[in-house]
Amino acid sequence: MGQRLVALAAEDAALQVVAAVDYAKHPRIGHDAGEVAGIAKIGVPITAEIPLSTRVDCVIDFSAPGGTMNILKVCVDRKLPLVIATTGLEAEHKKEIAEAAHETAVLLSPSMSLVVNLLFKLTKLTAEALAKQDFDVEIIERHHRFKKDSPSGTAAMFAKIVQDAMKQEKIMHGREGIVGERPHGEIGMHAVRGGDNVGEHTIVFSTLGETMELVHKGYSRDSYARGALAAAKFLAGKPAGQYSMADVLGL
Repeated sequence: MGQRLVALAAEDAALQVVAAVDYAKHPRIGHDAGEVAGIAKIGVPITAEIPLSTRVDCVIDFSAPGGTMNILKVCVDRKLPLVIATTGLEAEHKKEIAEAAHETAVLLSPSMSLVVNLLFKLTKLTAEALAKQDFDVEIIERHHRFKKDSPSGTAAMFAKIVQDAMKQEKIMHGREGIVGERPHGEIGMHAVRGGDNVGEHTIVFSTLGETMELVHKGYSRDSYARGALAAAKFLAGKPAGQYSMADVLGL
């Protein structure tokens, strides 16, 4: 994702990459970020920290929870707006992020895809409309074999949206054995892992006689990178506070 952010930002006249950060023992530390991203050199070496002399309008974090917490402290200290695109964050991480938003602008989203964030809105509208109409809800997500967290943060967000609207009490992660008839008060969650699938999410609303599916399919990681860059453009210059991709889209 870092490589695609660098490459796509280089194509955008409104953006300039001024720092590229990775962990201190990464073998590409010191290499030009553009070269690593497969484009021409951009004169920005990969470093373990954001240089103090560098003016930064916004930071994008596509790392892991540990990396997010490290860069969060830096952004709070230096009052740098921060777009957090990392998944797998625990409740304590999110609490720290919410506290950091008192000091600087922070945008946190389980998905940087513009289409996925629109689908969050459509899922909310659908769940609210069908809340009292005897519909069952199942969520199916598909990702590449290398993904570490399960279910995806995006799938978990879809589940929360449905729970809030339809008052479902339980999330059932897969089914096996004689589990009995499907109760109304649960959401089925299914995580599929295989190959190099960038990401797919299907929210199934089903009742006796008919089914409705809301589907997103990602074909390239560029969709997530472009969304993150759009979020950075939005967040730069914003006052302290916690923002979302819904703000970026004006939803």
